[in-house]
Amino acid sequence: MDTHRKPPRRILIIEGHPDPSPQRLCHGLAEAYREGAREAGHTLRTLILGDLDIPLLNSRAAWEGPAPQIVEACQQDLLWAQHVVVIYPLWLGDVPAVLKAFIEQVFRPGFAFDPKRKATGGQLKGRSARLVVTMGMPGWLYFSWFSAHSLRIFRRNVLQFVGIGPVRNTVFGMVEGASAEKRRVWLDEMTRLGRLGV
Repeated sequence: MDTHRKPPRRILIIEGHPDPSPQRLCHGLAEAYREGAREAGHTLRTLILGDLDIPLLNSRAAWEGPAPQIVEACQQDLLWAQHVVVIYPLWLGDVPAVLKAFIEQVFRPGFAFDPKRKATGGQLKGRSARLVVTMGMPGWLYFSWFSAHSLRIFRRNVLQFVGIGPVRNTVFGMVEGASAEKRRVWLDEMTRLGRLGV
């Protein structure tokens, strides 16, 4: 467990819930993290994917070609950041479609990795990340029965592939119908992580 504060960092928070409503738990978790990070003096930027019009990729040519302007802006935020926090709900065992579209558009060849390199070792080294996932099932079941499949793929096949690391994760399970007390515990944990900048 991290017990000390890190020097102020540039932190990018990506809210991956397709519904940008402030009533969503993912938004509350992001706000709690922001609150702690501000208290500790970290510099913040936020991308709320539900508010962005990220186009879907439909061909390899589009993936390898020039990025749309909105994608370039997201890439600049990623380059600016020293630490990236991605918060999203588990939907059908995976990330929501809006987050998948963001990943495919932003982590392009030439930007996130060199397509001519045979070995992995991306171009976004020097950044760390935290994945925060909410889900209806118990967290222990997601890890033990489902082997945290989509979380592991996101961490290994995307973030670590492009050089981001370490990548930590936080999972909040049984979110449907959770008591106010339980939600308060989760929010307090996010505030603590925000203060630490991890």
